[in-house]
Amino acid sequence: MSNTTTISHEIAVTLRSEILRQQYRSGERLPSERDLASRFDANRGAVREALSQLEQTGLISIHPGGARVRTIESASIAILGPLMNLEEFPDPELASQFLRTFGALAAGSAREALERANPDQLDRMQAMVLSLAKHSREIEAMQPLWVEFVEYMAEVADNLVVRLIGNDLKAQFVEQMVHFGFKPKLNKKVLDEVLYSLLQSLTSRDGERVGAAIQIYFDELRFSIVKDIDIRLATLQKQAS
Repeated sequence: MSNTTTISHEIAVTLRSEILRQQYRSGERLPSERDLASRFDANRGAVREALSQLEQTGLISIHPGGARVRTIESASIAILGPLMNLEEFPDPELASQFLRTFGALAAGSAREALERANPDQLDRMQAMVLSLAKHSREIEAMQPLWVEFVEYMAEVADNLVVRLIGNDLKAQFVEQMVHFGFKPKLNKKVLDEVLYSLLQSLTSRDGERVGAAIQIYFDELRFSIVKDIDIRLATLQKQAS
């Protein structure tokens, strides 16, 4: 990576954070290339590349008269990770929205997977669920198995759009959850019911039931993580008071 590329990335990251923190509001013009070059002690080429990176995320639009800030809602999914990483802990509502959305995508993939699965694929799905059941008392050990199962269902469903969106969501969110050290504490009874429903639905090729079971799992995951965030935020507020 060249020095210019490194500088342009650093400029883009700083400006992105300032935009997400609304130091520059929607519709406002960013400082000129000359002013930004002076601020960051960089050449205008590096500034121009940084602005191009921000434009690709949808946070700004570049016009002959300069760059203007766009609304966060018009940006791409690439800002999800940085948005969650703005504060010491992610916004609980943002985390909840992510898991609700990802859960819906995973449930849809599961339904499609059962419609398309051949006998060998169905056998593999059942083996994965049995492996999950074997580790049902080891929540942390289950997480990579769940990821593998959901990814395999998406592979069998062969819905490229869902897989690409899911890949991006997962990369943005999982990275942040690992960074913050979240370890879900899921209800054992709910997990047992989910695994039972999965086995039954795979045996009967009931797509609606398998999708519902996946959705329940993600709802439980969402409840656990949001609760953890709320507890940590409350602790920080208590320490600050």
